[in-house]
Amino acid sequence: MTDTSASPVNTNPLLDTHHRAVENLIYEWARAIDENRVEDIAALLTADGGYKVQSRFNTDRGLPLAVIDCKSPAQLRDRIKSMRIANVYEPHHYRHIISGVQIIGETGGVLEVRSNYIVVRTMDHDGSMKVFSSGQCRDRVVMGDTGPRFAQRHVVFDSRAIETLLVIPL
Repeated sequence: MTDTSASPVNTNPLLDTHHRAVENLIYEWARAIDENRVEDIAALLTADGGYKVQSRFNTDRGLPLAVIDCKSPAQLRDRIKSMRIANVYEPHHYRHIISGVQIIGETGGVLEVRSNYIVVRTMDHDGSMKVFSSGQCRDRVVMGDTGPRFAQRHVVFDSRAIETLLVIPL
């Protein structure tokens, strides 16, 4: 039996030229969060770009509920500002492991990109660590004059729930 749901491997040389820039965009998102420069991630979105964090369960079923659903960089900046000054949570930080970055297609100048991630959370007070989240990023990336930017950053986490309040973006 042939699996027809798998996307074909990219063989377009034009897309290959963008691969390193797209990888660097994805890595910069992760590094900004891991290095506590969370405010920098909004600048990695296009002016009308969105950021969504959603369970695989809901994504696979077309259900709209998301843990985070920012429709613009301004909404993401507001969420980050709230994280910094209003939210009360146990101090912790993340370390992202990114793999499998792949440009799977292009439509109308927008690159369809997939990558896998694991986030390890370290609690500041006792140093305990655990895998906090794993999943896939299903991104739409636009190549612009200043480099690539996310038109949509869609983080799809594998579990059906986040163990605790998701304060820091993934």
